[in-house]
Amino acid sequence: MELTVVMPCLNEAETVETCVRKALACMAEHGIEGEVVIADNGSTDGSQQLARDAGARVVHVDEKGYGNALMGGIRAARGRYVIMGDADDSYDFTALMPFVEELRGGADLVMGNRFRGGIAPGAMPPLHRYLGNPVLSFIGRLFFPSAIRDFHCGLRGFRRDSILTLGLQTGGMEFASEMVVKATIQGLDVREVPTTLKPDGRSRPPHLRSWRDGWRHLRFLLLYSPRWLFLIPGMALMVLGLAAGTALTFGTVRIGKLAFDVDTLVGASAMVVIGFQAVLFALFTKVYAAEEGFLPEDRRIRRLVDVVTLERGLIAGGLLALAGLAGMVASLAHWQTRDFGALIPAVSLRLVVPSATALVISFQTIFAALFISILGIRRTKETPVDVAASAAEEAAEAVRMAPPADAERENAL
Repeated sequence: MELTVVMPCLNEAETVETCVRKALACMAEHGIEGEVVIADNGSTDGSQQLARDAGARVVHVDEKGYGNALMGGIRAARGRYVIMGDADDSYDFTALMPFVEELRGGADLVMGNRFRGGIAPGAMPPLHRYLGNPVLSFIGRLFFPSAIRDFHCGLRGFRRDSILTLGLQTGGMEFASEMVVKATIQGLDVREVPTTLKPDGRSRPPHLRSWRDGWRHLRFLLLYSPRWLFLIPGMALMVLGLAAGTALTFGTVRIGKLAFDVDTLVGASAMVVIGFQAVLFALFTKVYAAEEGFLPEDRRIRRLVDVVTLERGLIAGGLLALAGLAGMVASLAHWQTRDFGALIPAVSLRLVVPSATALVISFQTIFAALFISILGIRRTKETPVDVAASAAEEAAEAVRMAPPADAERENAL
């Protein structure tokens, strides 16, 4: 079978029959061997029977959520290609051929673009049209090397086997972003075609909740991009803190009527420590995600881990600790010159704060080197070839140890 059209369904009695008939008519018109699968997520309004009467196959998905319903339908699909779309009659199921043609041409994932195809008046709330979708799609393109302009279009087609290999896991509306992101970072052939959107045919409000589901999309994009979540903010904090701290170590910095002194130096020290911790978290996340298969292995991170060995990390941390201790000794010597009495903060803190910062970062470096070494311990994984070889060896051993057939007959006599 070439094509399966999958529609998630939760109480869509007003529109599901229309959607099914349109999809089947489109396939019949163009001679496509296909089916429509309704992934029902617990409808109580008779949607299931209406879909069957219209010619669809209904599969029940117990786990609630948009993503869970779609994955249930995708797994049940019999077609080589799958086109998914909402069962609310907002997408045009009579215009599936652009998706099919791109899939036949070798695409792994074909996204619809509603902004290029046309959005009818009232089909998309202004908040989604002018803020939510453009901003989240921009963030998706910024965080990941994707050219997709409409990350959240619900009408999209894909090769079933390609999408199943991605290991999609999210159960809610963020499933739409997860599919695009994982397909992009795995190097699949992702394309985009114009599609249209019209007001849906339901009399009830949609299941989508703007702020809740928008946050879930944004959270997913952040969690799958350690570079933007940890590395870039951390590097920015470190650079700013180091620049400010270095300048303030040598004296008060004046900008116009503003005077920055040791209190700002303490803040700069905090920026350096927080930034360094964020950079380490970026490194931890990339190493862990690559080892567990959540994200593809980053060659630059692998080279860095190979260079920054446990021993080198311990040496670097030790040198920083020595520098910090030297600063502390210098501050004690300065205190001695004051007969261990009251100190002038503007002078003493210029020694203590950089020294304490160096000590904190030294221990962070040592602990990070130890933790990365733990993360880098590779587990032995049996491949299918290893399993087959072991089975063949066991079978050969069993044959060798078995008594000859003649001997068995003699024993029986």
